Amino acid sequence: MLILLDQDGVLADFDEGFRRAWRARHPDHPPVEREQRRAFRVRDDYPAERRADVERVHASPGFFRGLEPIEGSIEAVREMLAMGFDVRICTAPIDDYQHCVVEKYQWIEHHFGRAFTRRMILSKDKTLVAGDWLIDDNPVVQGARVPAWRHAVLDAPYNVESTAQARIRWETWRELFER
Repeated sequence: MLILLDQDGVLADFDEGFRRAWRARHPDHPPVEREQRRAFRVRDDYPAERRADVERVHASPGFFRGLEPIEGSIEAVREMLAMGFDVRICTAPIDDYQHCVVEKYQWIEHHFGRAFTRRMILSKDKTLVAGDWLIDDNPVVQGARVPAWRHAVLDAPYNVESTAQARIRWETWRELFER
């Protein structure tokens, strides 16, 4: 079974990393807390006049490399591999990709080893990537094709109304494959 895993918001804690970086750069403007998030794209949870600031935060050097793993994600990937699943990282770079792309690779190398970087797929359109399951925090993954994979959404406040085929948390991911 080929499992595609999104990186940010699934393996790497984009939300907490963003809030930490936002507080450091904008101490007079509190960040939107995770529980108040309603939009998949963090910039959409901020007023229009702050959106350029939001994008500068996650486009800054070191942002993606410095994200902490989401609790349980690293162990889940290792367990999937031990169970014989073919696990790939299927991640979309941000539009201002100058630092993002290389740092995504560095993050994977740091947490899984250099050989695991060969399992990375960077694509702005995940519907073009074949697999059995895509585990993503994006509630609606659209693109040029009807996806070959089934969509499981990793639970987050901004995706509660997702129409994905499954909803999981890292504590319960095994149930996805017991269906």
